[in-house]
Amino acid sequence: MENRFKTILTLGLIFISLITMNAQKQKMENTALLIIDVQNDYFPGGKMTLEKAEQAGENIKRILEYFRKNNLTIVHIKHISTNEGATFFLPDTDGAKINQLVLPKEDEKIITKHFPNSFRETDLMDYLQSKKIKNLVITGMMTDVCVEATTRAAFDYGFHNTIIGDATATRNRELNGEVVKAAEVQRSFLAGISALGNLYAQVASANDFLNGK
Repeated sequence: MENRFKTILTLGLIFISLITMNAQKQKMENTALLIIDVQNDYFPGGKMTLEKAEQAGENIKRILEYFRKNNLTIVHIKHISTNEGATFFLPDTDGAKINQLVLPKEDEKIITKHFPNSFRETDLMDYLQSKKIKNLVITGMMTDVCVEATTRAAFDYGFHNTIIGDATATRNRELNGEVVKAAEVQRSFLAGISALGNLYAQVASANDFLNGK
């Protein structure tokens, strides 16, 4: 009797585990990775170097490798500056090229944008809908400009968002003549975007995301 009970219990646990794994798999099948503006001008030697761009780039690479390994949807977003007076991401320059850490493969979607919001005047929404995407994992640069604009727009369009905090980067800002350090800008943005119970986005580290936490 005792052995029979153990067998039933074991089978029950296996069944629950299979259901959980299937639900997680289905969720990931409806998930896309956005890599926003990881371009050379943001890295050392570029025209708009960001704080800890290389560290963020390495974490983005790790997330990208996970999505590739699991055959999940990947979208590379590239900004090309067309506004008057622009000083970086200029057309046909090395600085506007996607950095080698996350170079797209031939079968991966590349979207070119001209505004901070990756949905504005692009085919991003159409592409995500064609893939039946409901969840976005968002990485990229700059945290408080294009990442923020895209995340907030994605929420308005009904997507569930996760930002990989240490796979984003920004730089020092200035307000009323005072310098606001990049680390403070980064921390404040991530705190704000995840406020009110992760209203706009949940924030996770690369390690936590890859470990399924």
